[in-house]
Amino acid sequence: MKYDLLTKQQSTENPSFRKLLKTSNVKLENKLKNRQFKQQSTAKKQRKEQRKLRQAISDVSHQTLRPLERYKKKPAKQIKEEEDEEEFLETLPTDMMDEDDLEQIRAMAQKASFITRDLSSCAPVHSKKRKSDQPVEKYEKMPRKMKQEEEKELIHLLPIKDKSGLIPQTMEKPVVQKADEENEEEDVKYQDESGEVEECKNFLTLTPEEHLELRSQKLMERKLQIAALGSAILADPNSNIKKLKELRTLLMETDPSVAVTVRKLVMVSLVEIFKDIVPSYRIRPLTEAERAVKKETQQLREFEEGLVSQYKFYLENLEQTVRDWKQKKHKGSQAVSLACYKGLAEVAIRCLCELLVALPHFNFHNNVVVVVVSLMNEPLKTVSEMCCEAVRKLLKQDKLGQASLATVRVISGLVKSRNYNIKPAVLKTLLCLRIKEVEVKKDTEQLTPKQQFMNFKDKKKNLSRMQRKWKKAEETLQKELLEAEASESKDKKLKLHTETLNIVFLIYFRILKKAQKSTLLPSVLEGLAKFAHLINLEFFDDLLTVLHSLIMSGDLTHRESLHCVLTAFHILSGQGDVLNIDPLKFYTHLYKTLLTLHAGASNEDTAIMLQCLDIMLTKRRKQITLHRALAFVKRLSTLALHVMPDSCIGILAAIRTLVHTFPKCDILLDNDMQGSGVYLPELDEPEYCNPQNTCQWELHTLKRHYNPMVRKYTAHLLAGAPSEGSGALAVELSRRAPGQLFEDYRQKDMTFNPPVAGPPCRKKVTVQS
Repeated sequence: MKYDLLTKQQSTENPSFRKLLKTSNVKLENKLKNRQFKQQSTAKKQRKEQRKLRQAISDVSHQTLRPLERYKKKPAKQIKEEEDEEEFLETLPTDMMDEDDLEQIRAMAQKASFITRDLSSCAPVHSKKRKSDQPVEKYEKMPRKMKQEEEKELIHLLPIKDKSGLIPQTMEKPVVQKADEENEEEDVKYQDESGEVEECKNFLTLTPEEHLELRSQKLMERKLQIAALGSAILADPNSNIKKLKELRTLLMETDPSVAVTVRKLVMVSLVEIFKDIVPSYRIRPLTEAERAVKKETQQLREFEEGLVSQYKFYLENLEQTVRDWKQKKHKGSQAVSLACYKGLAEVAIRCLCELLVALPHFNFHNNVVVVVVSLMNEPLKTVSEMCCEAVRKLLKQDKLGQASLATVRVISGLVKSRNYNIKPAVLKTLLCLRIKEVEVKKDTEQLTPKQQFMNFKDKKKNLSRMQRKWKKAEETLQKELLEAEASESKDKKLKLHTETLNIVFLIYFRILKKAQKSTLLPSVLEGLAKFAHLINLEFFDDLLTVLHSLIMSGDLTHRESLHCVLTAFHILSGQGDVLNIDPLKFYTHLYKTLLTLHAGASNEDTAIMLQCLDIMLTKRRKQITLHRALAFVKRLSTLALHVMPDSCIGILAAIRTLVHTFPKCDILLDNDMQGSGVYLPELDEPEYCNPQNTCQWELHTLKRHYNPMVRKYTAHLLAGAPSEGSGALAVELSRRAPGQLFEDYRQKDMTFNPPVAGPPCRKKVTVQS
């Protein structure tokens, strides 16, 4: 991933008008494609060469170093003979000898003698000879008796437990030879004098207690170093920006005993430092003219450049840590084992999530978004939840819409690249978008460019020269005021929200078209229900047809079908009011689905059902007939007998709302018949089940419910749901909506809500004698 300070400009500029006349569009497109293909091929070659170079470097770093060869000291007798031989050669009278004899003697002196030759080596010492002579020489140079290597003593260490079982560990016992003791003592003295070694005690010979003590000592030193560097940076960031690099280099700690802990501490410390010293604006690269400034300004710009570069390197380190964990790479330094990668990666991901939320305005934020969004679909639950929560926080606090647009783009690419095989929690994060209004298409957009130019020309003609001058000055002043207040214009915000919502709907429509049986469908329907009022009218008819076909297919669960119904009525309650559509089939489906809720099912469906009742019956009261309202009130009364107390309270509150919305529903409290026919409870048509010929006998059963809130609401409904008087509810209960009451009395922890009072304690009666 490339961390550039600014987005690169496109290499191809728009051709001029004269060039367009001479060159066709097809030819221009071909030229553009050829240029892009050449750029891709060159980039591919460069990546291949860099990969080979990295492989060569890693191969060299992995090679084991061979120990240095040690030669025994020559005996004094041999040294004396060689010195005598050299003295004899020097004392020879060179004047009395021929030149050929002198050269031959010198050549023989330069050759290795038989005494100093290594007999263990089978290779020839002198120049190559004939092939027939080589086997004889090798045979002669072979030692007559091979020296057997002494068996080394091993020390058994604690075993390591793996998936396959226990892995035993051993270590060679360190042996110090007497012959080399004098040399080692001389080396230690030399190192002590030079200051390179402070301890000569072998690390392998330490006891476990000494190991822990040494580790705690090293860790304390690193902590003090991190604290000192962090305090200096926070005290004066402009002067101590170079210490930020010194602190960041501790991320490459190589001591295996403290490497993992030190890297975690440095990661967390750098996050807090960056959150504190990062400015509230984006830093851009300087031009040549801007570099030649005063000394004070130059110091500020050096601070900004250093901050951006260190922030970039820090993000690269975090991303590399996560990549190593996912790919399970084993580093050559071996300072951190594979088992510790998970802990390091989790800390790195937590740091990235904090930077995503805390610094959405600073450089490289798009790079952080790409890393965090890709980890939202991670199989590890803790990592996935952490990243999803960070994205939700970012979308909730984003007021301008720029960070939301970048996030939605990356999520769209993730959904498409994974072929819609992602977690539903990824799409649920889109529900946190703060989009309330978008840019509506105007009539001028449907005009041709020539017509728009003529309209602009006509408007310009209506103004005088002085008026145009004043208008231009006013626009310039308004622009400067907006820049001084550091506030974005409303038009730009609307454009960002419009583009974001278009990408969201593109994700939803793709899933509805190509992945209707995936687990993402409930999240898609829930998102459509929230943003349905912002959908263009052109898509309403097709979208309602798709939703109805999904309901009639029979492949959906009860919760998914309720989401379909809720989405359809969100569409019809907004801009869809102008459409002449009869949603009777959706009413019929909801009436049929109500009886699928029971005490054994999840209570999550009750919340969606209460939302459907509110938007279908209460908010569309003018389009609802009395028969339909009576049928829903009767079926809700039957449903209240088969659900948990929290759902029962929500349903009774919904019945109370319907009774207030449709006052004639009080006929269900009377035993008299209101018309011909018999009530048909099994019929799934609310208009033709004759609900006026029955009564709410279920309320008398609920009056003896064990939950006190159920008994209170039932008594209130039996009294006719009065707003005032003896049978009225308390103000705090009457003002709460059915959905809110369901959430307030929800039994999440399997406890009674409200709690049940214990038996009263009886006073002991003492009998007087």
